[in-house]
Amino acid sequence: MTVTGPDFLALQVRDLEQAAKFYETRLGLRRLPTAPPHAVVFDTAPIPFAVREPLPGVDLDAARPYPGLGVALWLHAENAQELHDALSAAGVRIIAAPFDGPFGRTFTFADPDGYAVTIHDKA
Repeated sequence: MTVTGPDFLALQVRDLEQAAKFYETRLGLRRLPTAPPHAVVFDTAPIPFAVREPLPGVDLDAARPYPGLGVALWLHAENAQELHDALSAAGVRIIAAPFDGPFGRTFTFADPDGYAVTIHDKA
């Protein structure tokens, strides 16, 4: 038996519609027409990305200092600086300012639930 790698990524969120709207309007992601119950799946490649209601027993408010601590979630964008500028202008909290590194222009922001999401633009 061999695992071949990540195949699906999902964040558990407090308010499903608010989170889905954030990823649609601020990052430009598009919803897939079908999704499992209690989730919104986006048309991302090569790995599907989703937001979903918390599973039973998950208390996102107890996750301190923020949910996902210790997990690195990186998403690719065509122009990281442009996205940074738009998110910053919209009042989205920037955790790490843009810098140039091995993955191109890179920065990290906090989504509405406090997840740290890193954006880079090198394919």
